[in-house]
Amino acid sequence: MINLSDTEDIEERCASPTSAPSDTEMESLTYPPNTNTYTGTYTGTHTGSHTGTHTGTHSGTHSTFRSLRQLTREALPRLDHYRNLASIMHAPGAGQRPTLDDLHQPPPGKVRVGPSRGTVEEETGGEGKFGWVQGVLVRCLLNIWGVILFLRLPWVVGQAGILEGMLIVTCGNIVTTITALSMAAISTNGQIKGGGTYYMISRSLGPEFGGAIGLIFSLANAIAAAMYIVGFCESMNDLLRSQGLQIFDSGINDVRVIGSITLVVLFAICVIGMEWEARAQVVLLVVLLVAILDFIIGAFVGPLTEEEIAQGFIGLNGTLFNENFFSDYRDEGKQSGEEGNTGFFSVFSVFFPACTGILAGANISGDLKDPSGAIPKGTILAIIITYFSYMILVLLSGAVEVRDATGNITQVADWSFTNCTDTVCEYGLSNSSQVMELVSIFGPLIFAGCFAATISSALASIVSAPKVFQALCKDKLYPYIEFFGKGYGKSDEPYRGYVLTFIIVLIFTLIARLDSIAAIITNFFLAAYALINFSTFHASLQHTPSWRPTFTYYNKWLSLLGGILCTAIMFMIQWYTALITIIIIILLYFIVVYRKPDVNWGSSTQAQIYSMALNSTISLNQVEEHIKTFRPQILVLTGAPYARPPLIHFANSITKNMSLLITGQCFKEMQSQRVRTRHYVEATNWLSRHKVRAFHSIADGPSMEMAARMLMCNVGLGKLRPNLVLMGYKSTWKTCPAEELQGYFKTIHHAFGLHLAVGILCVEGGLDYSHLTEVSQDEEDPNYNGSTNPTSSGGATASNTDPSTLPTSTSTVSFGHYQNEVDVSTGPCYTNAAAVPDEASHPSFLENLKMGKKTKDPTYRLANGEVVAPQIVDAMLRFTRKQPKGTIDVWWLYDDGGLTMLIPYILTTRASWSSCKLRVFCLANKKDDLASEHRRMIELLCKFRIDFSDVVMVPDVTRRPKEESVRDFNNLISSFKVPPEEEDGVKTPEGITESELVALKDKTNRHIRLRELLLEHSRNATFIVMTLPIPAVGTVSAPLYMAWLETLTHQMPPFLLLRGNQSSVLTFYS
Repeated sequence: MINLSDTEDIEERCASPTSAPSDTEMESLTYPPNTNTYTGTYTGTHTGSHTGTHTGTHSGTHSTFRSLRQLTREALPRLDHYRNLASIMHAPGAGQRPTLDDLHQPPPGKVRVGPSRGTVEEETGGEGKFGWVQGVLVRCLLNIWGVILFLRLPWVVGQAGILEGMLIVTCGNIVTTITALSMAAISTNGQIKGGGTYYMISRSLGPEFGGAIGLIFSLANAIAAAMYIVGFCESMNDLLRSQGLQIFDSGINDVRVIGSITLVVLFAICVIGMEWEARAQVVLLVVLLVAILDFIIGAFVGPLTEEEIAQGFIGLNGTLFNENFFSDYRDEGKQSGEEGNTGFFSVFSVFFPACTGILAGANISGDLKDPSGAIPKGTILAIIITYFSYMILVLLSGAVEVRDATGNITQVADWSFTNCTDTVCEYGLSNSSQVMELVSIFGPLIFAGCFAATISSALASIVSAPKVFQALCKDKLYPYIEFFGKGYGKSDEPYRGYVLTFIIVLIFTLIARLDSIAAIITNFFLAAYALINFSTFHASLQHTPSWRPTFTYYNKWLSLLGGILCTAIMFMIQWYTALITIIIIILLYFIVVYRKPDVNWGSSTQAQIYSMALNSTISLNQVEEHIKTFRPQILVLTGAPYARPPLIHFANSITKNMSLLITGQCFKEMQSQRVRTRHYVEATNWLSRHKVRAFHSIADGPSMEMAARMLMCNVGLGKLRPNLVLMGYKSTWKTCPAEELQGYFKTIHHAFGLHLAVGILCVEGGLDYSHLTEVSQDEEDPNYNGSTNPTSSGGATASNTDPSTLPTSTSTVSFGHYQNEVDVSTGPCYTNAAAVPDEASHPSFLENLKMGKKTKDPTYRLANGEVVAPQIVDAMLRFTRKQPKGTIDVWWLYDDGGLTMLIPYILTTRASWSSCKLRVFCLANKKDDLASEHRRMIELLCKFRIDFSDVVMVPDVTRRPKEESVRDFNNLISSFKVPPEEEDGVKTPEGITESELVALKDKTNRHIRLRELLLEHSRNATFIVMTLPIPAVGTVSAPLYMAWLETLTHQMPPFLLLRGNQSSVLTFYS
């Protein structure tokens, strides 16, 4: 135990995660010989240096303590283990926490080397320079004490009176205080980097809101800088005009000249370095404080001349205080004699910009020594100081200056200068903007205060805009702006951003008329405030364990109120600019949503998705199932998704935007978690890249069929679990090992045993494309090596775990006796990717907007590196293409609950299948009653509200098949027949016995006859769906069952054998 005598130091170090003593500092502890106590010193890394003496007890000698590294593979808790993962992985010699595999399954004979004693420094854009006073407090004070303090605060008192004026100041500061508390909570919930407001919102609410606010906040700061410079120029023009001086015309051209010179000087200060800018801010703060003090002294001293009295300044007076205590709303400007045109909210909207500026310190978070400590402390203290200063100035303004004064010295004697009945008063609280200059003891100091307020605000905006924009550019949320993210020097200065900001500020300075956009700039700032409040509310509402701000003086409902108030004030100031602001944010939001940037910041939006999904799943679990809410939820036994794309694309065409789809991958041997994770990542990346909305699940077991059964039993959650198992047809059943065939057959039994529907998809050419390697467009180069592609079949499987052996989904390109082998090497192939025409060499704007948007099919290569022929790619992606005009023939042979009819109907609702019509084939019980059965079937389909083009009744399915067909079937099963003399010693599932053929003769003949009917009616169909025969347990062997399926599907169009679980999925009730 180490006891620190300085408890203050402990608190400071806990408040800042980056200030914990490193291993190097702990090494400085010295151990006196032959004693169990030690003393030592270390120098901290927080805001100031600190030296302390440690005393305590030690359970052993120093050498024993150091040897612990050699005695265990475990690592002691260290700060470096919790830093940014990228900075650790790329740091040479950095100590890392051992993985669970290192501890649980350590490699034999490998001794772990202890972690380096050096401390890994996280990659930052340079060390922070400023503490909370110079970096946050000074900047916030300068931005809050703006021009409104000198020019508009007396007018607010004249309109609203002292009471409502104080209420206006209080309301404005309530909003900023709530926002500051919310910002303090966010800034103390982890380490804050450069980017200020953008960084906090983006890491809290996600890149969509963060990107939108970052862009408009940067632009608003740049335009605000121009507005402050123009304000400075106009004040300078007034001063020159009062002295009878001018440059050109004392008007807009003079503003442009003075503004351009001022802009160059300010940018020179910023570019030279933040230190010079900070020094300039301190000087300006001193000027500003002197100007405020000048007004306060003048108020207590009182008027010095009769001219001042004539202009309404009569000094501290109780009667005047009572007269100005209540409101007197009237037209802004000169006395009009008509009241009621200005109200509380309009005056509040004029004053509120004087409360903004609380983000000035947060915007340079990357230049602060301890952002988490400096931002809350400096911002809140600045609000408190400015609030009390505003309240004092409101009281003094109302106590020393009348509302209306003529300025006529001759009326001072009888005090009639306040009577504006027959004349227009140009002086007083309600009419003059120079009241503070009038009251002050030395008027020019007020001009100096105005200059200091505008120049300091302009400096802060010029610094904030490029720094926030640089952080946004580095995150690459928007196209075409990455160029401005580059930083220079030790401090990572955004010089490119400075140039862009200079151009924007110069343009708006030369316009010199910014009144029309002043409101929208204020609304931009208010939108940032609203989202900061909402970020805190949202993060608190999700109850994520990672939300642990060290600043605890906040409340989530107070933050929500702050967000609502900010939004309301936006509309109060100017409703149409509020709408414009919201529309801009929405547009920028959807641009980021459309691009889908590859960022993962653990935002509260992600936490909300989890909470909503969890709550919805629990709620769904409590909902009783109903036929009308049935959805086909499919488990596709596909192995690795990239191995069998047609199977997944077909399943996706059923479930897309409607129901659950899970791809299953089975292994017959146990896999390590590292291997499972690799397979899972590769599978989910493939699904995401091909826009398939599905989950991927992996199971391993003693055998493939048991692994598949584990998937069927355990995959899913609550009501979100599969009710249909989709498999690929096993075309190699005649040549594969008997164990593999039995595994495939048992998988079908397991599915039916678990009351799941079963579908088997068969297409000519097969489903297995695991021997092809998908190449991204970035990898298309002549020197490409297929073995390096992470999605190649070789890279996706471990030893002895080749997914091509998966019996539940294997469908290779060879169909043996029935189907000719498709040679993927035939056809026009390119020897290298350079010969492939590049259709996307000139991407459009929309293509650039969407990150990774593909404009053509992916390229596939063989193992030898040759590009696969286009017709093979077309076959592989057949179910993503527009299906040719034709029919989907539905052979609804037996009533399975209606699934055989429902799945084809769902297909016809998809855009790619819209040109296909349903044609229904049904078996007839009696040949003589075809008309009535035909009518009843049509009536049933109409009640089910299923569109169809034709209904065909099949009366002669029991007719004996042709001898030619029977002979073909016997040739098919000849290799599986068991001689009569060997039947007693052979297990039934391993071969076809004569007794089995005799027992199932009628069923076999029926399937052969169905084959003849299929050739007669559906040979030219686009797609065929037929009721899958159920293999009764212990009745039919695997070879005979597969022979039935082969007979039905041989050389036919794409074929789906489908069987429901005998529960109704169709209803005609509303």
